[in-house]
Amino acid sequence: MSTTNGSAADSVAATYYDSQDADRFYELVWGGEDIHIGLYATFDEAIATASDRTVHALLDLADTLPQGGCVVDLGAGYGGASRRLARWSERSVHAINISSVENDRHRQLNIDAGLDQQITVHDASFEQVPVADASADLVWSQDAILHAGDRAKVLAEVSRLLKPGGCFVFTDPMAADGVEMGLLQPILDRIHLPDLASPARYKAWGEAVGLTLEVWDERTEMLVRHYDRVRQDTRSRRAELEASISSAYLDRMDVGLGHWVEGGQQGRLSWGLMRLRKTD
Repeated sequence: MSTTNGSAADSVAATYYDSQDADRFYELVWGGEDIHIGLYATFDEAIATASDRTVHALLDLADTLPQGGCVVDLGAGYGGASRRLARWSERSVHAINISSVENDRHRQLNIDAGLDQQITVHDASFEQVPVADASADLVWSQDAILHAGDRAKVLAEVSRLLKPGGCFVFTDPMAADGVEMGLLQPILDRIHLPDLASPARYKAWGEAVGLTLEVWDERTEMLVRHYDRVRQDTRSRRAELEASISSAYLDRMDVGLGHWVEGGQQGRLSWGLMRLRKTD
């Protein structure tokens, strides 16, 4: 892994996503190229299909961009969105991710797709992105910033990267506005962090660094549906998955997914699609 100058949160996330159990689980269950929350048309829709729909919904938000810059994908994982962004925009794409295991597979998938000259995969932290100031037309992220140790600093990095008129489109599992973090302790213990962001906090952090909230499409029901869908799929395929994933990991994942489902059902969590615009 590469967490040079990164935070303790970076190290925790990298260690987790570099593990063989996590790598196999996200490849086999969570959508393969895309490891984020999906937008479901039906409850039993394939996870990969719903995840792909989220990518297209975010692309629809990135409707008016300046020209001449790049795209930065924060938390690129296996690079499913990075490859779609490369084809969609024809811009160069900088994929930022701290898991060396995911990044190695991402690079190979880019080669297989003939996109390795257009996409650069960086072993790097969201808080210290190795891309020049005011060089990005678009910054993109899907369900990744919750792992950052300093999310306000991530927003400052986004502002630094964006050209005037550029935008940041993203999703992130969040606390609902006004929820006491103690009510989310089982989730926080699972991700080894003291808190989650919230829609109001992202708005405030953005405003503090010149990013104006333009769109907040709240879709928390999809967070509940996604985690429940992944849990049910994991349970139904348990015997198959145990061939390459440890039973202990699958047990912990089942419990962890249940905490996310319960938190969403209790109104303590929030998720949706957000767009912030660089205003100066």
